[in-house]
Amino acid sequence: MKKLINDPKDVVVEAVAGFGAAHSDLVTVSLDPVFIARADAPVAGKVGIVSGGGSGHEPLHGGFVGFGMLDAAVPGPVFTSPTPDPILAATKAVDGGAGVLHIVKNYTGDVLNFETAADLALAEGIEVRSVIVDDDVAVKDSLYTAGRRGVAGTVLVEKLAGARAEAGGGLDEVADLATKVNERTRTMGVALTPCVVPHAGEPSFTLADDEIEIGIGIHGEPGRERIPLEPADRIVDRLLAAILEDLPYAPGERALVLVNGMGGTPQVELFIVFRRVAEALAERGIEVARSLVGNYTTSLEMQGVSITLLKLDDELIELWDAPVQTAALRWGR
Repeated sequence: MKKLINDPKDVVVEAVAGFGAAHSDLVTVSLDPVFIARADAPVAGKVGIVSGGGSGHEPLHGGFVGFGMLDAAVPGPVFTSPTPDPILAATKAVDGGAGVLHIVKNYTGDVLNFETAADLALAEGIEVRSVIVDDDVAVKDSLYTAGRRGVAGTVLVEKLAGARAEAGGGLDEVADLATKVNERTRTMGVALTPCVVPHAGEPSFTLADDEIEIGIGIHGEPGRERIPLEPADRIVDRLLAAILEDLPYAPGERALVLVNGMGGTPQVELFIVFRRVAEALAERGIEVARSLVGNYTTSLEMQGVSITLLKLDDELIELWDAPVQTAALRWGR
């Protein structure tokens, strides 16, 4: 294993400290307990939005803290949920008097710890709503979940809910919008290689040089099937078929397409994938109204890709186009 780290147990704290130093115009960081907050938090009268989960998925979630998106992110140890204490601290730090929304990926530890933090916040007079993201169509249950996993679609939920909150939406309105986005979002991924968790020092699973895993999770959980490596277009068609079977589109409907790298995938390959996604959707009469290509929800250095489709309407397009200013996503401001 070769990694640019010092002591494995210090990876998250040192990474958060470095992130804060690199983006001091956007965020402030707390190292005890560990969380990242908007530099101007709390914003008086605005619904605060907090997300988080295990580290190793960067830029999710810290890279999306800032104007128009998250008010705070809580990174746990690599691939491990944060405990309730830092979640509560982040919730209190961003409470501007209008309540706080927790956006939680559907992993058992995340759900339980965010629920506990929400109960503790309520005891301190902070109203909290929670939305669970479960956009992955690959498997119903996994090693880490009851029900579907929350994966790259989380980025879209965070962006659109953040835009609604920035526009002055109330807590129920922002939570309902986040729920709507989750219900209209589906994701399917593939792994070409495993990743190495720093404290483990060995690959999280094994794949032969000529094998790929269809439907992989962002922690290296098993997917639907392990098959021989295929050309990119055939892999894309497999992933899209699973998405469109789960949430069909009628000709003329509009989609936001997110082609997400898993951390070790070159940009040139991601654009090859996007090219086929756009082509395949056009063949079905589906309009690609908005798109995003890059590494947004990663799995350390895993090579692979996920495809996310969000079924758009006029409201969601307007919110997607609204200004955002974070380390990893920024436009219009």
